[in-house]
Amino acid sequence: AHGSRDVGFAGADWVAELGAELVALIDTGLDPVRLVAAAPRALLADPQWRDRPLIVASEYERLTRRWIARQGLDARCVRTYGATEVFPPEDADLIVDNTATGSTLAANDLQVIDTLMDSATGLYAHPAALADPGRRERIERLVVLLDSVLAARSRALVEVNVPTDCLEAVIAALPCMREPTLAPLHGGGGFAVKAAVPRQRLAEVIPEIKARGGTDVLVTAAEQIVP
Repeated sequence: AHGSRDVGFAGADWVAELGAELVALIDTGLDPVRLVAAAPRALLADPQWRDRPLIVASEYERLTRRWIARQGLDARCVRTYGATEVFPPEDADLIVDNTATGSTLAANDLQVIDTLMDSATGLYAHPAALADPGRRERIERLVVLLDSVLAARSRALVEVNVPTDCLEAVIAALPCMREPTLAPLHGGGGFAVKAAVPRQRLAEVIPEIKARGGTDVLVTAAEQIVP
């Protein structure tokens, strides 16, 4: 945020909290959380709770104050330094905190009342670094490499031997990136077909290509994929 580094990883929630003037390069989708406002169920049982003066505990002072203003609440923010969920009901009425599963909130009898933003780890660059042609080129190369690793996480390489008369049927069942790669089998009995298939579809794709005449199916992990 202060220009001491050219690029770095950070959560989108903290980039927003600090008001950092950074350029988002990659949303990795890793460590996803929601920044939420939550309150004890006992407080929410009072239909007039919004009309009383409130204390909101949070590590996110900037975002919390903005949320209070948007909600039109008579509230003040108390800065916390971890374990925000334990503040209500004795030391705060509400909290604003990040949550991945909601289990910690539930364990403290807190109910989510609003979502301020979704957040994940991202790669960010300082604008000054991108303004320099030499540094920009190196950053762009880094982005290509990191993107290729992230892309590989979502796909697996599927290789299958296919008789010639079943080729089109098997290809139709392969959700590949562009077109599958084909190589003739020794002896001319068919083709070896290779495609990068979305991992979440493997359970449906493998039985389907087998049913359409594919044999000797091999699934391997991809290290990097550059579209």
